[in-house]
This record gives sequence, C-alpha cells and structure tokens, in this order.
Amino acid sequence: MTKGQAPSTGATNEGQEPVGFCRTMSLTLGYNGAPFAGFARQAESHVKTVQGELEQALSLLYRREVKTVCAGRTDAGVHALGQVVSFDLTDEEMRAKTPRSLQRSMNALVDDGISISAVEERPFGFNARFDARWREYHYHICTQSARPVLVMPLVWHLGGVDLDVDAMQRAAARLVGEHDFKSFCMAASAHMIEADGRSTCRNVMACDVYPEMLAGTPVITVRVVGNAFLHSMVRTMVGTLVEVGRGKRDAAWVDDVLAARDRSAAGQNAPAAGLTFWRVGYEERCEGGVG
Repeated sequence: MTKGQAPSTGATNEGQEPVGFCRTMSLTLGYNGAPFAGFARQAESHVKTVQGELEQALSLLYRREVKTVCAGRTDAGVHALGQVVSFDLTDEEMRAKTPRSLQRSMNALVDDGISISAVEERPFGFNARFDARWREYHYHICTQSARPVLVMPLVWHLGGVDLDVDAMQRAAARLVGEHDFKSFCMAASAHMIEADGRSTCRNVMACDVYPEMLAGTPVITVRVVGNAFLHSMVRTMVGTLVEVGRGKRDAAWVDDVLAARDRSAAGQNAPAAGLTFWRVGYEERCEGGVG
C-alpha cells in the first residue's frame, strides 16, 4: 500500500495482505551471520535466513503474512550490529502490541543468533532501504600467529602476515568519493545491473584503516561508509587493500583497479566472517519515536 492510499478497516482478501496499513514500525537488530544463508528470504522454505526468521515470527504474532524491508541485504556469513528492518501495520495491530512487548515477543521467537535491540514507530511510509542516507560496515582482520579463539567467528585470520596499515590507509583514501566501482562488484551482479540500465557508480563517504582491540585481541579494522554498495563491494575493497598491505601492490594501484571496470583487476573477495553491517543513517524526519 502506498503512502497516499486511504486507510480502511484492515479486512483481508484470501491470499492477500490486509489493506488499511497506516503505521510503520522498525526493528533494529544484530545477528551472527554464520548460521544463516544471508539476510534475504529464499524461495526454498528450508533455507535459514535472517529475513525468514523475522517474517515467520511477525506473521505468527500478527496472524497474517508480514513482509519486511531491510537497510542492507547481507550475504551468507556476514554479521550485523545495527541492521534496520521496516514493515507496515494497521491501527488495530499497533494497539495490539506496544513496541516493548513486540521486542520481547520477537526475541523469544527468533533464532538465538538474532537479537532485536529496538522497536520503534517511524513516520508512515518509512522504508528502511530507500530512506537510508548512508550505511557503515566494519571489517576485522587478525594477523597474530595464534588462532584468535574468542573472535575467530568475527575476523579474517591472516596468521603471521605483516600488514602495512599506513599503506592500506593511503590506498583506502583513493576509494573515497564517487567512483565507478564495477571492478569491486561480483561480475554476474555487475552484468545484471548494466543490463537493466543501472549504474555501478557509488559514493564512498569514508574508508579508514586502523588498529584496535576486539575482545582483547588486536585487529586491523577497515571502516567503510557509503550511500549504497554493490554486491561484495566492501569485501572486495578489503581484499584489494590487503594486497597493498602485504606489499604486493602500491597505493596508486587502486586507481588502476577503478579505471579497469573489471572484477579480475581487483583483489580477492575477503571472507564473509570478517564483515559486520555496523549501522545505517537516516534523515531526522525518518527517526523513530513517532507519537
């Protein structure tokens, strides 16, 4: 139902969602991506996904099929700390559950690998994907020789590899700004985008490389903020920066990778486990706390 449609009683036609949506809710959640085949629901019902878990729980609570929209569709094995999901309700459904009771119910129903940290009402028509102004990802790399047992599920373990963080930062700076990131996109996905007449240009607002501690373990973090991302773009950026960090390429090579517009020109696609969808930003008019 679009924003301009008049609300009705919420009656349903068989096989259809109820009409009369006039309220929009959002969930803020984190998840351990390891047990999931990505965020997006799959056609095969037996495939475990984050969206599938959320929609199954919401559909049980509201006794109808509930469809959700997310800020960023993460791949299999990718984690999230501040993912945002939106969905529409009727007035009657809003009265049936307060945000706090919905949060409790959802956390009781979803897989243990998912945690709902906030439930908020948003302005009606809010869309977690299309209203997002920026998205932030963090990628963690551990270079210590010993296996980092506490954080192993959250890092790319390059045991015993020395990475030049300063060189990686110089290379990362060349990725900031609006560029054609086709070289950093999965080739099949880039082909589909171009076949649809869409652009592979994206705006990277920040790309920083720095050391920090993660649960007592020293890691190198690559932080990327952008308006939107292509399929596997962040992980390919990381794989490319690691080539520079290992001394195999210099920072200026990144310019050649961008210019090539060819996936084979970039570095490897870094493993999914090291990547976390950190948070997403919206304009003030889209923030929660309505009513």
